[in-house]
Amino acid sequence: MPRLVPDGRPQRVIAAANFVNTVGSGIYLTAGVLYFTQAAHLPASQVGLGLGIAGVVSLVAGIGVGHLADRRGARGVYAATLVVRGLATGAFLLADGFWPFVAAVCAAAGAHTAGQAARSPIIRAHGGERPQEFRAYLRSVTNIGVSFGALLAGWAVQVGTQDAYQLLIVGNAVSCAASAVFLVMLPPVMPVEVEEGPRWGALRDWPYLALTVLDGVMSVQFKVLTVAIPLWLIQATSTPRWMISGTMLLNTAIVIVFQVRASRSIDTPAAGGAAYRRAGVAFLVSCALLSFSAGVPGWAAAGLLMGAVVIHTVGELWHSAGGFEVSFALAPEHATGQYLGVFGLGLGLAEALGPGLLIALCISWGRPGWYVVGALFAVTGLMAPIVVRWAQRQQGVRAVPALANL
Repeated sequence: MPRLVPDGRPQRVIAAANFVNTVGSGIYLTAGVLYFTQAAHLPASQVGLGLGIAGVVSLVAGIGVGHLADRRGARGVYAATLVVRGLATGAFLLADGFWPFVAAVCAAAGAHTAGQAARSPIIRAHGGERPQEFRAYLRSVTNIGVSFGALLAGWAVQVGTQDAYQLLIVGNAVSCAASAVFLVMLPPVMPVEVEEGPRWGALRDWPYLALTVLDGVMSVQFKVLTVAIPLWLIQATSTPRWMISGTMLLNTAIVIVFQVRASRSIDTPAAGGAAYRRAGVAFLVSCALLSFSAGVPGWAAAGLLMGAVVIHTVGELWHSAGGFEVSFALAPEHATGQYLGVFGLGLGLAEALGPGLLIALCISWGRPGWYVVGALFAVTGLMAPIVVRWAQRQQGVRAVPALANL
């Protein structure tokens, strides 16, 4: 089992801020759409369109704010994104039409994406000898926080009143503000000074951009559990609907317990590339098992579904650990925020395009679509080690001028 509480005070502060913030995230992820449709009385089609617009807008926020965190100090910039996100979330209560809703949700989504980039230099500065492993620890904390938030959201959905839904929105906004308050207890992260070099190096680092694309394709796997499996379970299998919650709880428990352990052995970029390869194979096997769950008795379908979720989650552990390693190790220290902001574009694209892709292939097409998706993951995993080696060579080229200036 990983250590429950980190040793260093800065790490404990970061973990506490992360937990408080993700409780609010769990509330929003579980009941946000229901608030807009049931309490704000917006048509579902408008909510879907607005969330899509927000997803596109948020893609560009991470790079610029990550660069600002590198240059101006990450603690203050990250705290500012949390405050903006809290205010934007509070503005949901005033969203009585489509355009006010779009404005509020774009501000909230942009602040969230920007905050992830701005937080990266903090993790690097206070994460100890292996910030990648500390990042894995934070992912376990995130899953715990989201689970608590989901429980709170479940209460509001069960009550179903206007006041209950509005109370959830207030709770989400307060969690952002409380997380920002925790950051005051952190030592400041001073910018790393550089004498020369391109200002937007991440956008010129072609191997790193290629890794970003590969990670984006692989990140579609996060939507398998939240989009494809629930729809597949209802439409194509004879298993009871409560198993949707069972699959999510199983995935969350495995991530909480094993994410740090999975990351410990992935301590070089080469190991990160190999982790992507293993993840791709795991996703391929999982997709095949999911396809077999259609047209069989309920008990057999349930066994196949749960087995597929376990294998998929093992692949998720490897994918996340590999992403933590290559994204940090291949980013120069003076531009951590900028590089991690670029790397976040992959996940952003997966968030925007993944649901539609999975529905078209796995749900509309059916069993053959699962094989196509699994093959896509496997091929992506096979390409990752090749691109990692290319990125390492490019990293060596960048290091030569730096050594010459010493």
